[in-house]
Amino acid sequence: MARSDEVFRPALQGKKLPIISLDNKWYKLMAGIEHTPHMQELEEQLKSLLKRQGKINTDLKAINKAKAKLRDEIVNAMDEEGGKQKQEEYSAQINALNKQMEEYQDELLDLPREIDAVNSDLMLETMEICYTVIAENTQQINEIADWIANIRVELKKNVVRKQECELKNQQMYSYMHDIFGPDVIDLFDMKYNPEVEHVVKPAGQSAASTPSRPAEEKTPENTQNSEN
Repeated sequence: MARSDEVFRPALQGKKLPIISLDNKWYKLMAGIEHTPHMQELEEQLKSLLKRQGKINTDLKAINKAKAKLRDEIVNAMDEEGGKQKQEEYSAQINALNKQMEEYQDELLDLPREIDAVNSDLMLETMEICYTVIAENTQQINEIADWIANIRVELKKNVVRKQECELKNQQMYSYMHDIFGPDVIDLFDMKYNPEVEHVVKPAGQSAASTPSRPAEEKTPENTQNSEN
């Protein structure tokens, strides 16, 4: 991983890294993110090393306890018949335990370095994956942001087009109504009255203040006829 070697690894130099496989926040960080085979391998190595370290510490406690008991047995065997032979046997067992302790202690000296090395590699793998996911998400964010910006422009254009069409329909209906009358207008199969629906109101004028057009305007001639 070139980026890990060139960028991430130098950034981690000299820093005390937590054992991330023991950190619940790491599992939350990686939730929903597919682990690579290499990451899975590092996880297993780290768990195995930590398990081994815990077992050695537990075994060392047990050895110290066993040695203390053997030392008591050596003291108790001083006054017993054949005590010298028992003391030699207990001493041999203590020596064997001491040898085992030395091996464990030598291993304990190496384990922290091994754990740190694997933990560091796992940290680098995590950073590499997170960088990739963030980069992909950022690309999607930018694409979606561009799409939203374009949609807003198109939306504004379409709102204007809609208003222009509504105004044109309103004007045409009004003129046709005046010229041909309502009976002729019915022949055009008008599905709605643009003076009632989708009417473009002048700026500052509410729907309540929009005058309703009567079905038929009264002319002087009509007025005279009605009086007769």
